[in-house]
Amino acid sequence: MNDSIAIQVDGLGKRYQRGSKRTNHTSIRDAIVEGARSLFKPRAPDEGTFWALKDARFDVRHGENVGVIGLNGAGKSTLLKMLSRITHPTVGHARLNGRVGALLEVGTGFHGELTGRENMFLYGAILGMSRQEILKKFDAIVDFSGIEAFIDTPVKRYSSGMYVRLAFSVAAHLDPEILLLDEVLAVGDFAFQKRCMDFAKSLQQRDATIMFVSHNMFSIKTMCERVIYLKQGRVVFDGATDKGIELYEQDCRLSTVSWLNQKADEMSVNVSDCELTDLANRPKKLFEYGERMRLRIALTARKPNKKVNLIVALKRSDGVSVCNYYSETDDFAIRDLEGTRVIELDTPPLKLVAELYSIEVYVRDAATQELLCGQVGASFHVTHTLFDTHFGVFHEQAEWRNARSATEPALTQLAV
Repeated sequence: MNDSIAIQVDGLGKRYQRGSKRTNHTSIRDAIVEGARSLFKPRAPDEGTFWALKDARFDVRHGENVGVIGLNGAGKSTLLKMLSRITHPTVGHARLNGRVGALLEVGTGFHGELTGRENMFLYGAILGMSRQEILKKFDAIVDFSGIEAFIDTPVKRYSSGMYVRLAFSVAAHLDPEILLLDEVLAVGDFAFQKRCMDFAKSLQQRDATIMFVSHNMFSIKTMCERVIYLKQGRVVFDGATDKGIELYEQDCRLSTVSWLNQKADEMSVNVSDCELTDLANRPKKLFEYGERMRLRIALTARKPNKKVNLIVALKRSDGVSVCNYYSETDDFAIRDLEGTRVIELDTPPLKLVAELYSIEVYVRDAATQELLCGQVGASFHVTHTLFDTHFGVFHEQAEWRNARSATEPALTQLAV
C-alpha cells in the first residue's frame, strides 16, 4: 500500500439476508426433515439476500476530506462500518493506514447506567486511548462537549444532542489520522456543528483524513472537496463535490424525505411531479432575490380523500427550515382528492439570501392530521451579489433615520 494512501478499498461488498429465516420447528425430527428437503430444493444463489454494498473501489489520500452521499439505503453506513471493522465484508477488502477514530451512531459504545465521566473512559478505551491519555485530555474533552454541568449524570438521561457532543468530543481528541463520521452532526445544534466542522478542518491541516456521511449538503460542501456518491449499493460517482451534489439533487427529486421510513409508493398520496417556473410559466431553478416563484405540484391519490391540507416547506441546504406555505392558513381548500390533481402556488417575493434551497411537500388529512405524503419536490438557488448566509436566512429593507438631537429630552423622559 502506497504511504500516501490513507484508505484503500478494493472490490468491497456486503451481502445480507433479507428478513429472517424460519426456524419454528416443533421437534428435532421436523428440523431434520426440513434440512433434507433443502438439499433437493433448487435455489437461486441470491434468493433471500441483497447487497447493501457491492464492488466498491476507491483510494483516499492522507489529508483528504471525502463526503459519502446517497439516498437512504444506498450503502453509506455499511461502507463506514466495514472501514471501522464493526462489520466484516462478504467480499473484497479495505486497508487503512493510520490511527482510526470513528463516530458512526449516537451512543455507540456508551452504557446508559454510567455517567458521562465514566463513559468517557469506556468509549475512549474502545477507540484505543489509554487511561493516562484520557486523563491528560479530560478537561479539553469536557470543554469541547459543552456539557460540563451533566458530566456526572447517567447518560440514559442525556438527550441525543448531548450524546453526540460527548461522543464526538472523545473521538476527536483521539487525535486520529483517519476520522469516520456517519450523520452525527445532524443531531447537534448549529453552533456545535460549526465547532465540529472547524475542528475537522484543523485535523485536515495536520494531514488527517476524514470520511463524512451526511444528507446535509451544506456540511458536505463546507467540509469536503471530493464526494463518493453511492446509489443502490454501488459507487456511481467519485469526484468534485459540486458535480456529486448535482447528481444527488437530481435523484432526490420526488424521493421520500430522509426522516420518513416509508417509500413513496407506500404512501396513500404521492407527489408525482413538481415543476418550478417564474410567473410567466417559464421553467426555472435559479431565482433572483426578490423574484416570485410558481410551484406546480401534481398530487396523485390512491384512494379518495375528503379533504387534505398541503404544506410546502422551504429548507436551506444546511437543513434550516426557512418558511412554510400552508393551504389551511391561506384558506385554500383541497377537497375530494382522488386520482391526480395539479395544485399551483405562487410565492411572495423571495427575500431569501443567496443559497441552495430544497422544497419538501407534505399532505395531511384535514380531519385526523395523519401524514399521507412527505416527499422532496425540487431544489432551487437564489442569487444576489451581496446577500449571502452572512445576512442570516432572509433579508428585508429596514427604515432608517437620524436619532433625536442631544438638546431634546431623553427617550426615557419622553416615555414618562
